[in-house]
Amino acid sequence: MSAATQQKAAPKPLPFQWQFVAGAVAGVSEILTMYPLDVVKTRFQLQVGTGGADGYSSIGDCFKKIIKNEGFGTLYRGIIPPIMAFLVVPFELVKIRLQDKANAGKYKGSIDALTKIVKAEGALALYNGLEATLWRHASWNGGYFGCIQGVRSVIPEAETPNGNLARNFVAGAIGGTFATMLNTPFDVVKTRIQNQAKGSVLKYNWTLPGVAMVYREEGFRALYKGFVPKVLRLGPGGGILLVVFDTVSNLIRKHVLLE
Repeated sequence: MSAATQQKAAPKPLPFQWQFVAGAVAGVSEILTMYPLDVVKTRFQLQVGTGGADGYSSIGDCFKKIIKNEGFGTLYRGIIPPIMAFLVVPFELVKIRLQDKANAGKYKGSIDALTKIVKAEGALALYNGLEATLWRHASWNGGYFGCIQGVRSVIPEAETPNGNLARNFVAGAIGGTFATMLNTPFDVVKTRIQNQAKGSVLKYNWTLPGVAMVYREEGFRALYKGFVPKVLRLGPGGGILLVVFDTVSNLIRKHVLLE
């Protein structure tokens, strides 16, 4: 019997509502596991130059200073907004404001931040950075899903469930790393746009001019500020996403759809 005959047929795609559930579980799992690195990434992206005496020189230095000066809980400050992924842009803006050390003590939590931002800046302020968010998401999703399909096509099919988990994790991690390389400049600009409060000088308005401004004023490396904590999150995070999504999908097929 040929290898093609022995190979199991690919499972049918789940109905949309169950794909949504599997994707939501995968996304929340990745956020809960890797979120502290997102806080570190944001601190680096908001830091202009070396940041002076209070600046961060490395990932370890950033973790150390945050825990020492602000407490361990700060590493999870703003985690509720990204979990509410169905309203991406407003909650991304709230998350950035909560993660900025300059806003320490200004907001009691996500709802308080949301209320104060709307009161002080208007509801439309929640959509600052919409265009930059589209650039960031489109480049990451295109790079991630395009890459994992290519990687899966060259990695041999696994013969055991654990082997399949490992195959998916490797494909997802490579896809997450590649996608992060593509979208980090857009993410840097998005972070800076969303951290501009009403009344301050709005230095960054649109994504591509913002990318050009950061490059001109701070050099190419500034476009990749926060890249290391970001890729340490979204490389393995991409693997976690794919593994959890496939695992939850298989559980739904077995226990809900009874396939």
